[in-house]
Amino acid sequence: MFKKSSEKKYLAEFVYGSVDGVITTFAVVTGAIGASLSSAIVLILGLANLFADGFSMAISNYLSIKSQKDLDSKHPHKHFHLKNPKKTAFVTFISFVLIGFIPLLSFVLSFFSPSLIPFQFKISIVLTAIAFLIIGALKSKVVGKHYLKSSFETLFIGSLAALIAFFVGYLLRGLVN
Repeated sequence: MFKKSSEKKYLAEFVYGSVDGVITTFAVVTGAIGASLSSAIVLILGLANLFADGFSMAISNYLSIKSQKDLDSKHPHKHFHLKNPKKTAFVTFISFVLIGFIPLLSFVLSFFSPSLIPFQFKISIVLTAIAFLIIGALKSKVVGKHYLKSSFETLFIGSLAALIAFFVGYLLRGLVN
């Protein structure tokens, strides 16, 4: 995914963007399913979240890195060699949107293949779990950690967030209609 020289430099943005993209998008999916909302609503909310939150994260990343660079420029004796704020924002956004789309994939595909409709949520769970495992494995490759430990750590954290969203949706399902 990254060039060798950029792997470590933008790893944080890739991991941050990817994990948050998958977690927040899957949280929308699980919360909506927990609330017994339709597949169309899941897709609408999921896509709205995907692009708005991805943009928000990218802008926040940009402003954070730019602010740190501005602060560091006031202290000429310190040399932090920070990353390019535009590149960090771009990697954050692209990672968030591309990897964060995975939990919605089954809902999109069901429009083309209606036979998937009864299995949308189950497929989304499996694809999301795979996404977490892959993110963890890629992270481990760059930082030199064991891939299974890193993969399952990412899966565990993401699963906790999904369970929270599902139960909130389930508990509040009575508010719909």
